[in-house]
Amino acid sequence: MSDTYDFEAPPWIDDVSRHPMVTSRVKEIATSLFSRVASGEFPFGTRIPAERELAETFGDSRASIRQALEFLSVYGIVSRRPGSGTFVSYRKKARSSAPGAQQSAAFLSGDQLAETASPFAMNIAGSILAPEMTRLATIYMSTRDISDLHAQLVRIEAIVTESDVFAELEEEFMMTIARGTHNSLIAAMYGILHGVRTHPQWAAARRQALTPAKIKSIQLLFRSLYDTIERRNVETAVEIIKLYMANAHEEMIYES
Repeated sequence: MSDTYDFEAPPWIDDVSRHPMVTSRVKEIATSLFSRVASGEFPFGTRIPAERELAETFGDSRASIRQALEFLSVYGIVSRRPGSGTFVSYRKKARSSAPGAQQSAAFLSGDQLAETASPFAMNIAGSILAPEMTRLATIYMSTRDISDLHAQLVRIEAIVTESDVFAELEEEFMMTIARGTHNSLIAAMYGILHGVRTHPQWAAARRQALTPAKIKSIQLLFRSLYDTIERRNVETAVEIIKLYMANAHEEMIYES
């Protein structure tokens, strides 16, 4: 095996064309943060400490920290998500001599999708897939599948304020429906969306959006969805999942 790793030095060392107009102090902070990312102290997908914490660590102003983070984002080291924080988007890139390595590089991994996909793109993909997935699940779910879905619903309905637990159960409820189609390709496609949504930087944003009122609203929608699936009411089940996806789309517009 002969993989080698590049990009250990800050990328702005050899590329001055994209340098934003920042002070030398800001570059020093950015370089220090990059070294922590490259060393694995801040691994891919993790949330960078808040600007206030970093300002205390570096003994500098929050304005300087903000500029340093923006500087890093220019080079793809971090991803800034308003309302959620700053997440590490840098990964060591392996250069392999194995046959087909160049071809496989054309396919994005789950981590890369989580890093590059926009909330709008996610909602469009979900809006296309979820209705047909729900239609098939309503037709083909077995008695055991419906029992599993009910068990998921009971756990969901027990949540009041724990947004982190609710977010996980919400995703698992939808994955249970995906598996209930008994179509491995559709389950796999929804599994990709599921993987992106449960990625640290996406999960953090979702947890923040899950207020007690929002949790209650989703609980009522999921109860209605379960009831229609149990009764094999295909048209109503599809309309409910469309409403669920439309609400998610509205949240994305409101928060952006």
